[in-house]
Amino acid sequence: MSVNKADVAKIASLARIKMGDDALERMVPELNNILGWVDQLSEVDTSGVEPMTAVIPNVLRLRDDVVNADPKTGGDRRDDILANAPAAEHGFFGVPKVIE
Repeated sequence: MSVNKADVAKIASLARIKMGDDALERMVPELNNILGWVDQLSEVDTSGVEPMTAVIPNVLRLRDDVVNADPKTGGDRRDDILANAPAAEHGFFGVPKVIE
């Protein structure tokens, strides 16, 4: 796959980047080089490689999900919190409708 000056102009337009003709001409070979590297990477056999989410192994530290872990900031205080709401509906904050 390769790009031409019209493709670069379209990409710049979509990205809201104003580019002159000389800048567009300079970008054509640069983008073609990048696409060449991507084509080269697609030729690598990765069938035996496990997918991973990070380079190093990550383990999340989890805590117990306790509603009233701290009585001052914990859960089970819905009525206290909704007392400050301008409009409370069915135990939730009432908000104006924005989509019709």
